[in-house]
Amino acid sequence: MNKIFGPLGRGDVPVVQSMLAGLDEPARRALGDELVAHVRRLRDNWWSGKEATALAVVAVGTLSTASKAATLLGRRSVELRDVDCEPVIAVARQRGVTWLADLAYKLADRLQRNRPWENWLFVEALLLAERAAPPTGDAFVSGWAYAMWWRNSPRELAPLADRLRVDPFLDVLLPRLFEVDGIGDYLNSPYERQRVPQALAALAEQGRLDRSVLLDGVLGRLLRGDRPAALRPFLALHDLLAPTPTETADRTAPYLRLLADAPGPVATLAQRTLQSLGETVELEAVLDAARTVLSRPEKGLVRAQLTWLDRLARQRPDRAAEIAEVLAVGADHPAADLRDRAAALAQRHGHRPVATVTAPRAHDELPSPVPPAPASAPITDVDELTEEVSALLAHRWSAPAVERVLDGLVRLATTDRDRLAAALLPLLRREQVGVYDHPWAVYNLAVQLHNVLLAAASPTEAAGNHDQWSGILSESLTRTLRPFRGRPAVQPPNRSALTLLYSARLAEIGQRLSGQRDPGLLAAPTSSTGAIDPAALYERLAALGDRPVWRWDLTQALLRLPVGVDETLASRAAALGTTAGDELASWLRGDALPTPVHQVLTVTGSHDYAYDRRVMRTVVASTPPEGVADPLGLLTVPTKQHGQRNGGWSDLWPALLPGHRGLVAAHLLPRIALAAQDDVRETATILPVLAECTGAGGPALDLALAYGLCARHEVDRAAAVDALLMLAAAGDLDASGVGGQLGALAADGQVTLTRAVTPLRDAVAAGARLSVWRLLAAAVPPLLAASTPPRGTPDLLTLAAETAGATGVRIDVPGLADVVARGGGSRLVTEARRLTTALAA
Repeated sequence: MNKIFGPLGRGDVPVVQSMLAGLDEPARRALGDELVAHVRRLRDNWWSGKEATALAVVAVGTLSTASKAATLLGRRSVELRDVDCEPVIAVARQRGVTWLADLAYKLADRLQRNRPWENWLFVEALLLAERAAPPTGDAFVSGWAYAMWWRNSPRELAPLADRLRVDPFLDVLLPRLFEVDGIGDYLNSPYERQRVPQALAALAEQGRLDRSVLLDGVLGRLLRGDRPAALRPFLALHDLLAPTPTETADRTAPYLRLLADAPGPVATLAQRTLQSLGETVELEAVLDAARTVLSRPEKGLVRAQLTWLDRLARQRPDRAAEIAEVLAVGADHPAADLRDRAAALAQRHGHRPVATVTAPRAHDELPSPVPPAPASAPITDVDELTEEVSALLAHRWSAPAVERVLDGLVRLATTDRDRLAAALLPLLRREQVGVYDHPWAVYNLAVQLHNVLLAAASPTEAAGNHDQWSGILSESLTRTLRPFRGRPAVQPPNRSALTLLYSARLAEIGQRLSGQRDPGLLAAPTSSTGAIDPAALYERLAALGDRPVWRWDLTQALLRLPVGVDETLASRAAALGTTAGDELASWLRGDALPTPVHQVLTVTGSHDYAYDRRVMRTVVASTPPEGVADPLGLLTVPTKQHGQRNGGWSDLWPALLPGHRGLVAAHLLPRIALAAQDDVRETATILPVLAECTGAGGPALDLALAYGLCARHEVDRAAAVDALLMLAAAGDLDASGVGGQLGALAADGQVTLTRAVTPLRDAVAAGARLSVWRLLAAAVPPLLAASTPPRGTPDLLTLAAETAGATGVRIDVPGLADVVARGGGSRLVTEARRLTTALAA
């Protein structure tokens, strides 16, 4: 090995520089080739700090082109964030390198869009050293935005406006600041929210920046839209610029578009700005925008619009009737108080509504439930398998995709090994499968899946995994699932049952890939839910004959059978005369997974991400019934107070036990709660898959739906509504149970109740009026019993009154009369009175 690699690995930059200084150009280029091979050999090594500085020095001092240097320094394992650029530039000057700027551009192209700051300062230093124009790609501009307030250099001590004034990138990159989606996230300094907007506004006031450029840029950004957090810096900049009446009048059209279509805070800004212009805004344009605004869910925005229209009607009596027609649009608003105010104002200014009578319908109007789709056909072609593996590696795991890939690997690895290796190996190398897998990651499912994929594509590369697989299977012998009774009790494992079972299955599959011809997995689902038709499993066992059955494959297959006894099929299975046939027969005769004992508990513990803050969380603990052993921990759900993400692995739970909906919900509940309590995105999207499963839901499913309805992100709330509608259509929804849990969670302050209003309205619009009314009738009592009813309680009372009236079903609501008896004009009392009236009608 070249002597320079020792100091390179230690990050000894002076020694590396001195060793390079004594080399001529041919020797440098030869060393460059050795360097590339050396870094590739150390595929698990991460280069950062001094080591990354030394690597950059050697790369620039030996490699012949910017492309080669960018390929080496742009590897995922090389972190240039803390590199000292001075020795890198010095070695370039000493060698006479002319491609530093080109290297900077190529590294800028490799910046990660979601983490642009990682290597940004290194790229900036190269550009400044060469006095080169900055690139204008999205990632580089995002890194520049982030670097405005964050610097790991003494320059950050200077005021931001002073630094920006002399920033050589400012004039080129400023217009792009308003064009890159999501860039507002990088302008939000956690130390001083308005630091960047204040600096830009100050430079505009000093004449360094053009106010028109900033104002037009802000409006353009707001018109294109973005996430609410990403728009906040631009809203702040708009307020700091304080547009003059002339500037505002020249931009009336974009403000009107924002009023009608933009997110709530942006529409409010546009509304406030337009109102400041008085009568100079064309009335027809205001009325056109108002028709849209009065249908929006933001109550503050609608209330302000009603006040504005009322004022316009009094100022313009000749147009009052026209304005009244627009005010009448608000009479259909979901919020009853706004609906009442809009109707009253419309009547005041001359609108006369037409009375309509709707007969109550005491039932849901939902389409018949659609049975789960059958599982996709098995993969029997190498090209199709390669496509499925590519999709699996690129997206979060889903049970159907995982099972199809594993079944396809088993089929094709024993029938078409050469073609499989030729197609699969380049894909795995391109995706760097196995590059960062470590031998100690025995129970890491991603690592084990990677090992199985490598074993199918290149047995020689995966040869070292066989000892690891043997160890997993040897340890799993102590975790035999059956018999459930008549055996000594065992301590539940520390790892989840999902991890243990899939690790054992993957180890089995990895070992059997090099065996004889295999017809596929017994556990391959016949339904998209992961379930297996018992008759199909019988046929698979019959087709195997006397051939050996893999234990964990059969275990998973049995766990996927529907709950229930089938004596006829059990007799046929026993007649096979095989051990596996006897296993199936016993299972079909009732010796199946027992029903656990569930207990609802509210626990207190550290917050998932802020350990100095204590949170409450309601969970469902599960234990095996008396006399039942649970060696895998399938029946044991501990009282964990915080969720565990486990990457995408948790999505495999429903297909693990598709006939045990309540047990799966208990295992998933801590993760689903993250959507409501920690505002984590897409942790409740599993709910529709859970709804497709079978078996009693119990308190765990009720809690899961309650958390989902209060999720922070719309995608999770939509998933909760979909699951609620699916369960209601199938007659499996315990609406009162969900409502009771929702009310209790909100009364305890565990969830934000206001988030549940819109999804519940969506469920009513979809036809589940009776289910939602029963849900609300159970949710309202604990809310009213709270010392201070949480925000959103009046809105739920409004919806309860509407659904009670629409169904004509009377349900007693404890505590309602006490609230009405308080009297007064508060919104809570007003809406409680409205519900009381609806119940009495």
